[in-house]
Formats: sequence, structure tokens, C-alpha cells
Amino acid sequence: MAVLTREIVIEDILQKFEGKLVLDTHTHSDLPLLICDREIIVNLLEYLYFHKQFQFQFLTTLCGIHYPDNVGAEFAVMYQIHSLIHNIRLRIKVFLSENDLHIPTITHLFAAANWMEREAYDFYGIIFDGHPNLKRIYNVDEMDYHPLRKEYPLEDQTRKDKENLYFGR
Repeated sequence: MAVLTREIVIEDILQKFEGKLVLDTHTHSDLPLLICDREIIVNLLEYLYFHKQFQFQFLTTLCGIHYPDNVGAEFAVMYQIHSLIHNIRLRIKVFLSENDLHIPTITHLFAAANWMEREAYDFYGIIFDGHPNLKRIYNVDEMDYHPLRKEYPLEDQTRKDKENLYFGR
């Protein structure tokens, strides 16, 4: 029996979901990046989870990302999954428009997704449809904004103590 490689897994996924996935070849790490639409993310993750040979049954990371300059796809949910028996990792990204921040939950597959999805909701406002308890996890419920969105200046523009020649300002 041949050793299962990341390339074999990617080829299988691209064939199974033909035309619905894109392999990003501009990745700057050794983790391959697959980009898909929200409509197939659950099917894709279920396929990888239950596949007899692949067994991607460990969710390493799920996080929100804000790309304010990426018009029409300003937000993303990034999943990193791991096949422990083959030591293969994959990264999957789903882009979302700021006008529609809904994506299906994956808590039925990965228990750890519960808190990770709540964190992405809390910090970015991404709504995970079907989540069993989607509410803020770190910030108070009364907050009317999502603090990790890149919508705010990095520094207080009214500060006078920033005029310091030693720091090139």
C-alpha cells in the first residue's frame, strides 16, 4: 500500500468537488490552501472527516479574518484540519461579503469548533448558522462592535505625545 501524501489528497478533493474549489498556489507556507464557497464547506469537511483513508478528524484552527480592501470578499473563515494517522494538514478558506456574514456551523463534526466559531463571531461578527450557542465568548454582550475588524485607526489621532523626533515622527 502506497503512502498517502498531501498531493494525493488534494488531487482527490479537486476531482470530487470539481469546479467548486480552487487550489491557491501562492501560499507562503507548507500548508496547501484550498478556497471554496460556503455552500460546500460542510460537505467538504464531512468528506475529509469520514473518508476511510484520509481521516481528517482534528480541527487545529478555525478563525475569522478581515480583508477590508478585498471588495466583495471582505471577510474569511479559515479552517486548518489535520489527519493524525497520516500527519497531513490542510488549510481551507471561505470568503464572505461584509453584506452577508453567514456560514454553516461545523460543530456537529468538531466539538472544538464550538468555541472557535464563537470567537470568530465575537471578534468579527461572522454568524455561524445552526450553532448551538452563538454568543460572545470574550467580550461583554453589550458591545455593539467587533473589535478585530480593521475599521479603526491604530493610534489615537488626538495624542500629542507622539510628536517625538527620536521615533521619526
